[in-house]
Amino acid sequence: MKVILLTNVPKVGRKYEVKDVANGYASNYLIPNKLAELASGNKLKALETLKKQHQEEQKVQTDLLLKNFEALEKARAVIKAKANEQGHLFQGVHEDEIVQALKESAHIDIDPKMIHLERPIKEVGEIEVPVLIGEQKGAFTLVVEAA
Repeated sequence: MKVILLTNVPKVGRKYEVKDVANGYASNYLIPNKLAELASGNKLKALETLKKQHQEEQKVQTDLLLKNFEALEKARAVIKAKANEQGHLFQGVHEDEIVQALKESAHIDIDPKMIHLERPIKEVGEIEVPVLIGEQKGAFTLVVEAA
């Protein structure tokens, strides 16, 4: 059954993609949970318009971030996490948490895909978090404190 994904669905596809999935999966999971809709002729035409709008919105957001790149490089975000006495975190800090902390402290909203960590952060301290926006590379400071 062909469906249009309305959100990113792990192991299936990204938002606004047309995918061919099993009938039962589509009718019992994707469609009732509003993760997808049936791909019909009219909806496929509307999908092209939605894709263009989505691409334009992403381009505008990327352009704004490039203009505010200096502010991003000067930004300093703080995350409090549970840690033991040696400074090792019980749970790693991932991109989504970093984006949320950056939004709260510096009022800068970026996509988690723009953050390039080799692995989750597992220790207390100051870390330079690498960011790739378009073709520009930069970094901002993340302070991980023990809670």
